[in-house]
Amino acid sequence: MFAVEIKELGAIQRTNSGYFQQTPFWSEFKAAHGWTFRAFRISWKKDESGADADLCGEEDVCVLTRAFLHGKLTIAYVPLFPSLPAKDIAANEQNIEFSNLLNDIALSLKPFLPKNTLCIRFDPAVGFDTPDERDYFVRGIKVIAFADRLRLKKSRVDIQPPDSTRIFLEPTEEELLSAMKSKWRYNINLSARKGVTVTRTTGAEEALDAELDVFYDLYKITAERDGIAIHSRDYYRDLLVKSAEERTAGKDVPVVSLYIARHEADALGAIITLNSKTESIYLYGCSSNVKRNLMPNFLLQWTAMKDAKAYGSHWYDMYGMPPTDDENHPMHGLYLFKTGFGGKNIHRIGSIDVPLSALYRLYDCAERARAFWHKKILKKIRGR
Repeated sequence: MFAVEIKELGAIQRTNSGYFQQTPFWSEFKAAHGWTFRAFRISWKKDESGADADLCGEEDVCVLTRAFLHGKLTIAYVPLFPSLPAKDIAANEQNIEFSNLLNDIALSLKPFLPKNTLCIRFDPAVGFDTPDERDYFVRGIKVIAFADRLRLKKSRVDIQPPDSTRIFLEPTEEELLSAMKSKWRYNINLSARKGVTVTRTTGAEEALDAELDVFYDLYKITAERDGIAIHSRDYYRDLLVKSAEERTAGKDVPVVSLYIARHEADALGAIITLNSKTESIYLYGCSSNVKRNLMPNFLLQWTAMKDAKAYGSHWYDMYGMPPTDDENHPMHGLYLFKTGFGGKNIHRIGSIDVPLSALYRLYDCAERARAFWHKKILKKIRGR
């Protein structure tokens, strides 16, 4: 359905806008932590006659690959690409076009990837206002993939959080506060009134290592309490330092910051954010088990939002939460916390795989087993 052309780029034009996962900055950072990064110019045009025959597009795209089993197998990953083919047509009227575009891009990209690549995993930039709309669209992809014998498969493991809430930062600070739930405004004021302070550190400051030690200690507490996995300390340090060093060198890259909330001698919570010209992302967060009544996490988020607004980001993305206000969901408290800041919820379709090898089925089974172990079994063990 689509004629696709792929051109590998020796270098991709540096950008500090759009989705942060598609910035060279982020791709290069991931390349320093186990991935391989390559850039391509991908163009497409619908190759059928008809009213929409001129449906076309072009985009520079960052593609990540990762080898495992001592380099014997590889998976390719394309974050936040592609978007819907047409901007002026309702999403659920584009299932056929989108499914074929995804399939055709993957097959055109295949010759540029290692021969042992099991699949290309896309996290498309396609979002909906409600989970029901999203789920309807995904069901449509599955039906079309079966009917048209496309190689698309909805992955059971999503790389990027499909559900989030975003606070648009164009209003004044007073208007942003007014859009929050009243209890959230109260908690922000309470935290400040009770003497909680928030400090911000970047990778260029002498205090980085000391502050990072505090952050990592809090993160280990959070991981033990909530049964989550975390990266090594160096992973977070490298992210902060890379941002600072490149900005010092005059490069226009996202600003990565570490915020820590304290009361007297106690560190109560910390977050790491990434600010680009388009979006600010709440990437990582952790908290202690003491003085939770001082509501430090509310003041942390509000401080980061104000800094993101001052930087010029269009919105602040809370980056991951349950899809609905389901009281039975184990992360229901997280949903309440993040949505209380007055943002607009977004529900993306999650990861879509295009298998390239018969071994993909074994990989899929192994990945599901691993996800079950970490999210169900190990989380319960740690939670105890």
